[in-house]
Amino acid sequence: MSENLFEQRVRIANQAIAHEEPERIPIWINYGSTPHILNEDPEATFKDTFYCRERAKRSIIKFHEEFQPDVQLANLFSGKAEEIAGTKYIDWPGRPGTRNPDTSIYQVHEYEFMEQDEYPELLNDFTGFMLHKYIPRAFPNLKGLGSVLNPAPTGYMYVGQVGNLFGAPALEAYEKLIEIGKLQAEVQRDIADLQKTLAEKGFPPMLTGVGLVPYDILSNYFRGTVGSFEDLVECPDMMEKAVELFTDLQIANIQYFRFAKMPVKRMMFWMHKGMDGFMSPQQFETLYWKPFMKVVHALVDMDVTPIIYTEGKYDSRLEQMVDLPENKCVIHFENVKRENLMALYDTVRSYGKK
Repeated sequence: MSENLFEQRVRIANQAIAHEEPERIPIWINYGSTPHILNEDPEATFKDTFYCRERAKRSIIKFHEEFQPDVQLANLFSGKAEEIAGTKYIDWPGRPGTRNPDTSIYQVHEYEFMEQDEYPELLNDFTGFMLHKYIPRAFPNLKGLGSVLNPAPTGYMYVGQVGNLFGAPALEAYEKLIEIGKLQAEVQRDIADLQKTLAEKGFPPMLTGVGLVPYDILSNYFRGTVGSFEDLVECPDMMEKAVELFTDLQIANIQYFRFAKMPVKRMMFWMHKGMDGFMSPQQFETLYWKPFMKVVHALVDMDVTPIIYTEGKYDSRLEQMVDLPENKCVIHFENVKRENLMALYDTVRSYGKK
């Protein structure tokens, strides 16, 4: 019975995506901390997803059993791994010294991990920039990686010579990375176990990949929101090159969809920095939408469904949504005026699109 329910839920979701009429509306829930808040266990909180995964798994399973969504989500993390790395850009419940309550999901802290004058370094030597600048700034406990030199054919490339590239200052970081790797392997085993249990109960995955709009990669992780605003005025050409770099890197990284066996192939995108007022229509088209469309078309070519969540107001961006491949995407609007959305829908229908 569970297997039939699993297949039914996959089918009705695919029908809805293709604009066919399913037997009922599929219910997708991006639930955050909800399973832990609703759990009857008085000690269950979102903190468990970081520090008590067995209890977190019980809460998530119970939530699915009670509310019967048509997809599963299995969010588990390692708070200890984040502690070892000294992760700066998120604050999570249970982190020593946190102000984040145990019932809350993790919170994002924005930093400028790249200065404006460092664009050439990012563009000319991305790997070197990540090792020497980004990782030491974003994960201070791994700052030893900043001493690793880029391999270069300046001498005999025997093992001793190569070994010298990874000298003593980096050894502590390597030891931490080994510990982090072991912890993350445990998390992946727990996630796989949770996913298997939910699948056996008839819940297919909601998504099988997570991505970001290329512009948001630059703004979220490198320049920050304020830094990005400055760059839109002072060096838009450098931003365009960086966004192109992140577009190519993301397309290269999603090629696993070509050969991976999955019950569904869907990739989630949260559109963080493209909302009304964050940039001009021309800037949105050039720096935000067109690069993202390259990623979307790369996914659709591999029969992958992009799931798009538009954060903030999107009334002035609706015209671009017509460019999305027909019957191939899922869009969740957070804040759009109904009359604007319906007007666009009528216009699209008049052109024979769905």
